[in-house]
Amino acid sequence: MRALLFTTVFIIATCGLVYELIAGTVASYLLGDSVTQFSLVIGVYLFAMGMGSLASKYIERDLLTWFIRIELLVGLVGGISSTLLYLLFGTVASFHVVLYLLVFLTGALVGLEIPLLMRILKDQVEFRSLVANIFTFDYVGALLASVIFPLVLMPYLGILRTSYLIGLLNIAVGLILLQRFRSEVKRPWALQTLAVILLLAFVLAFALAERVQTFTEGLAYNGRIIHAETTPYQRIVVTREHDGLHLYLNGNLQFSTYDEYRYHEALVHPAFMHASNAKRILVLGGGDGLALREVLKHTGVKQVDLVDLDPAMTRLFSENVKFCALNEDAFHDPRVHVHNADAFTWLRSDTSTYDVVIIDFPDPNSYSLGKLYTTSFYRTLNSRLHEKSVVVVQSTSPYVATASYWCIHNTLRDVGFQVSPFHVYVPSFGDWGFFLASRSSLVTHPIDAKVPRRFIDDRTFAEATHFPPDIAWRGTEVNRLNDQALVRLFEEEWSKVGQ
Repeated sequence: MRALLFTTVFIIATCGLVYELIAGTVASYLLGDSVTQFSLVIGVYLFAMGMGSLASKYIERDLLTWFIRIELLVGLVGGISSTLLYLLFGTVASFHVVLYLLVFLTGALVGLEIPLLMRILKDQVEFRSLVANIFTFDYVGALLASVIFPLVLMPYLGILRTSYLIGLLNIAVGLILLQRFRSEVKRPWALQTLAVILLLAFVLAFALAERVQTFTEGLAYNGRIIHAETTPYQRIVVTREHDGLHLYLNGNLQFSTYDEYRYHEALVHPAFMHASNAKRILVLGGGDGLALREVLKHTGVKQVDLVDLDPAMTRLFSENVKFCALNEDAFHDPRVHVHNADAFTWLRSDTSTYDVVIIDFPDPNSYSLGKLYTTSFYRTLNSRLHEKSVVVVQSTSPYVATASYWCIHNTLRDVGFQVSPFHVYVPSFGDWGFFLASRSSLVTHPIDAKVPRRFIDDRTFAEATHFPPDIAWRGTEVNRLNDQALVRLFEEEWSKVGQ
């Protein structure tokens, strides 16, 4: 009995921490700002475990029966929580309340487990050994969970399958204990029936996880999902609406084929208007290849290095026929060299010098992205430039997030760049901003008439450099690595949208 119950401690400790990690991951995927979401989830979860432990003293009889019931409940609630969160996101007004209620409920149930087990074993094991063994298995299980979650479960199973698998483990533990100690359990047939039903339901859910994920996401997206996958770095979803395609990363729109040319022409061509005879180009981000497509329209370009963190992104847009058509097979151009790496660390190891750098990172809605807009990053970038090199940075909406926009400007200036702001209208995003930066003064040359374009021209760019008073320059903190003011500003400003 003791060996089985100590093994149970190890399993439930592993499952308990995985539930916590799943909740933090889903919260950061759906709400952004991973540091805040993980901190709140961990705090609420640990508090709930304490409340569960406190509540355990009120269970006075049938301890083994209650323990098995709780195992089945933990498996059910923890196993379906991520599915419920995806289903309810965007459909309920108080999503944060639902999120933390589920976290609290799961944590409270997990918190009941260890005290009950200790009371079940107290007459069979010396108290000193009991406490030592229980907490040893508990902490070793937590270590295992913290290792396998990012290295095995998320990369190979994804969020939903991981949830269902861990739920299955809890239910299986309950069923095994029920079979082993059937004579000591109250109404074992009812628990066994429930356990078998839950077990079969989770096996079916595990097998159909991708369909479940597509269905839950379909409620949040307009149009039909034509591609969806979870990578170690993000959730990639492509939808079709009428004749247009839309790319979403972690639920955030990255482009619409209706108007992406406006964004990407504005991102790329003004840099070439300021950098004559640019031959060596660096693209940071832009794993969809659309910025790359615009770069390659300049026949003077001899080499392009594209750095994108997620190999699944560059593989998708270099191998899928539909998506290759969007970027005009840019990844197959012999001038292009793809590097799947974190741009922050890659720049530090790179020794090349570039004429033009195109920075197409997602918006700074988390600290992991915010670091790519810091003085530390821009100083490293500066070491890859010569005196006449030109950098362009996509920089969110100056209308919606005015302070965030000018924070990026002030951060570039703090590093020593000469900076020129401009903004254009992209229907899918609204008023969208960019910055040109260089070590030396920025001199505008007429755009090459031979470069095919649908939107940007000399007059359009000249008008784009004008900022009306309501979005004009303002002083802000500089975005530094140890205090990412930009992420705080961004969250504050974008959270007001729709209020």
